[in-house]
Amino acid sequence: MPDDRPDLVFVMADDHAAHAISAYGSKITRTPQIDRLAAEGMRFDAAFCTNSLCAPSRAAILTGTYNHVNGVTTLDTPIDARQPGFPALLRDAGYRTVLVGKWHLGHGGVHDPHGFDSWCVLPDQGDYDDPEMIDNSLRRRFPGYATDVITDLALAELRRDRDRPLCLLVHHKAPHRPWTPDPAHAHLFGSGVPVPETYDDDYTHRAQAAARARMRVRRDLNREDLKAEPPPGLTADQHARWAYQRFIADYLRCVASLDDSVGRLLDALDATGRDTVVVYTSDQGFFLGDHGWFDKRFMYEESLRMPLLVRWPREVAAGSVSDALVVNVDFAQTLLDLAGVPPHPRMQGRSLRPLLRGERPADWRRSVYYRYWQHLDAQHRVAAHYGVRTARHKLVCYYGAGLDQPGASDERTPVEWELFDLERDPAELRSVYGEPAYAGVRAELTAELARLQAELGDAPYPAAV
Repeated sequence: MPDDRPDLVFVMADDHAAHAISAYGSKITRTPQIDRLAAEGMRFDAAFCTNSLCAPSRAAILTGTYNHVNGVTTLDTPIDARQPGFPALLRDAGYRTVLVGKWHLGHGGVHDPHGFDSWCVLPDQGDYDDPEMIDNSLRRRFPGYATDVITDLALAELRRDRDRPLCLLVHHKAPHRPWTPDPAHAHLFGSGVPVPETYDDDYTHRAQAAARARMRVRRDLNREDLKAEPPPGLTADQHARWAYQRFIADYLRCVASLDDSVGRLLDALDATGRDTVVVYTSDQGFFLGDHGWFDKRFMYEESLRMPLLVRWPREVAAGSVSDALVVNVDFAQTLLDLAGVPPHPRMQGRSLRPLLRGERPADWRRSVYYRYWQHLDAQHRVAAHYGVRTARHKLVCYYGAGLDQPGASDERTPVEWELFDLERDPAELRSVYGEPAYAGVRAELTAELARLQAELGDAPYPAAV
C-alpha cells in the first residue's frame, strides 16, 4: 500500500530577521523566492523564539521543549542529542530523516546529531567559503559558497530514489556574522540602504540593560565584520552611517544568495510533483541597526520575532495569514502532526495544524514566555532576563544574575523591569512600567508571567519575585 504521508522540507536560516523579507513588508530588500512561500501558503505574523540565541533556539525547535528542560540555555551548554526530538520520532515512524548545513549544538568540537539517517553539518559556525563539513562523522571540504553547497546537498537528497517519505532539514549558515557575500551578489546595495528610525536610540526611558549592551553598529563591529578601515576624517555621525552601510549591505547580500537558494529548492520540489510541506524560518530574529544594534538576545521585537512561512497546498490556503501567537517549541509537534506521528509526552508546544487550516482553537495561547540566560557574556554584555508577551503588551524582568550558567558572568546587576504598550509604542522606546495608568496591566502581566513559569516548570529568580 503506498505511503501517502507528505514529505517535510524544513529550511532554517541563521539570524534572518523577518523585516529582511519582503513578504513581511521589508523596507530595505526584496526576497521574491522566499515570498513564493507566503504567496502559496501561510505567513505567520506573530511567531516568536523562546530564547533569542542560536543553540538554545535550535534545541527548542528539535525537542519541542523550553531550554530549562532540554538543557541548552546558552551557547556554551551542549545538547544531549539522545533526548527525544522530532527527527528520531519521524525516523521511527518510517521517514527517511536527513540534515544538511548548520548544527551548532556541539561543544568542544563534538557534533553528534541523533535521529538522522544521514547528516552533513558545518563544524561550529562553519565557513562561508569552501566550507569544511562533517559528513556522517567524516570531515570533508566542499568547494564553493556555503549557501550554494548546502543547497546542492539538499537537491541531491531530493533526487535520491526512495520508497519512504522524507524529512529534510536544510539549515543555512547565512546570514550569520561575519556576513561574507558571494561574488554573484557582491555588487548589490551599493547605493545605500535606509537607516532605521531607531538607529540613534539613546536608550533613555528604559532599563539600564539596553545602554549596557555592547552590540552597537557604530562602535562594536570589528575589522572582519566591516571588511575595511573607515575613511579618514569622518565625524562620529559620519562613522556611524558608514559602519551601518558596510554592515547592512553585506547582510542583505547574504540574504539575496539565500533567497536564490530557496528558489532553486522550490523549483526542484515543484518538478518532483510530490506532496511536500515546506517550512521557512530562522532560529531567531536580528537587529538590523534597530536601536543602533546588530545581533539579537534581547526580548525586543526585532530579536524576538521569527519569520515563519508554511506551504502545503493540501491543507493551507494560498496567501493566508495568521496573527495567532506561535513559539518555536510548537514546530516539533507541528511537523509530527503533519506526518501523523504522535508527539513525545515531554514536548511543551502545540501543533499549528489548526491554524494552518484557518481555524483558531478557542483555547489558543494568549501569551508567550521568553528567557535569555547568558548573563553579561564577555562580548555582548546583555543581561539575563525573562518576560511575557501578549498581543498588545510586553513585560520584561532583567533579574540581575547568571545563575551559574556556562558562558554567563557571575557579576550581579540591579533587578530592572520594563513594560511596553506595543500598540502605542511599537518601537519599544519608552517603558511604562512605573506609570500609574498601567498599574492594572503591570499586575496582570506579572501574574501571567508567574503562571507561565509554573506551568512550564521554570523557576523565577528569587530576588525578582
